[in-house]
Amino acid sequence: MTTARRVHLAARPVGLPDASTWDVRETRLPEPAEGEVLVRTTHLSLDPAMRGWLNDVRSYVPPVQIGEVMRAFGVATVLSSRHPDLAEGDTVTGTIGAATHAVVDGSELTRIDLSVAPATTWLGALGMPGMTAWFGLFDVARARPGDTVVVSGAAGAVGSVVGQLARAHGCRVVGIAGGPEKCAWLTDELGFDAAIDHREGPVHRALRAVAPDGVDVYFDNVGGEVLDSVLRTLRLGARVAICGAISTYNATEPPPGPAHYMSLLVNRASMAGFLVFDFEDRYPEAVADISARIADGSLIAREHEVAGGIDAFPDALLMLFSGANTGKLVLTL
Repeated sequence: MTTARRVHLAARPVGLPDASTWDVRETRLPEPAEGEVLVRTTHLSLDPAMRGWLNDVRSYVPPVQIGEVMRAFGVATVLSSRHPDLAEGDTVTGTIGAATHAVVDGSELTRIDLSVAPATTWLGALGMPGMTAWFGLFDVARARPGDTVVVSGAAGAVGSVVGQLARAHGCRVVGIAGGPEKCAWLTDELGFDAAIDHREGPVHRALRAVAPDGVDVYFDNVGGEVLDSVLRTLRLGARVAICGAISTYNATEPPPGPAHYMSLLVNRASMAGFLVFDFEDRYPEAVADISARIADGSLIAREHEVAGGIDAFPDALLMLFSGANTGKLVLTL
């Protein structure tokens, strides 16, 4: 039998997760049953959504229960298989959990080709973040050539892809990020037309300086005050896509709603939330487009890798909420 080292939820956090949130322990795994595979995890995806999964509230997926292995997407190598479509040695991605090894239903895994892109990119631009960017921008926000597109969390896994796709689509792109280094990366390397450091003052004033005619599309990854600021700058017929609200995930009190929501009425604008899972049957369409852009150099896929194995999971996750990462945050096992 295989021994796995796994991260279990020990207690629900109030505010930021800390050492008391997790219990890292070893467990003997059973042999795979019919339709299952045994995998060894090589990389884990660290995502802002993980914080929401820790709360005992109704959401788009059930919360992780006390004592359960932490839910996590990952890349893994198949060690043994009792699934007809997967073989020993295959590289797969899917919901594996925060563990060094796992026994998983093979139908929930997808075989990936490491000759197309490295494992880390399959968790980033070719994974859920890239799918979120592609469908959120084109299907939900309905970006059109000539639009002024603003994206918050622009130096993160989703935002950095949103901005590059929008530029390639003929849009003018403004990124909102935290810190001069991230802002410089957006404009100097990714080709954003402008970048705003939200730490440097009111975002709406900076937006009016770089987008005096207003905003056609806002792709929101952070919520809170930044969302409220962008609402003040919408143009007639603007579209707001709500992807996430990382600025509020660790709040200990309910955050206030946006004060400037009436801008939606005045500008006949729309605001819609979405989940990338709703587009699952079309993932190959987005993967083909993004992989072609990576191959020809027109899209930069950046991953921020953290070493240290499964025991580094608790501290690595916190990097998302301090803004320590640029690009997709990945834990290497």
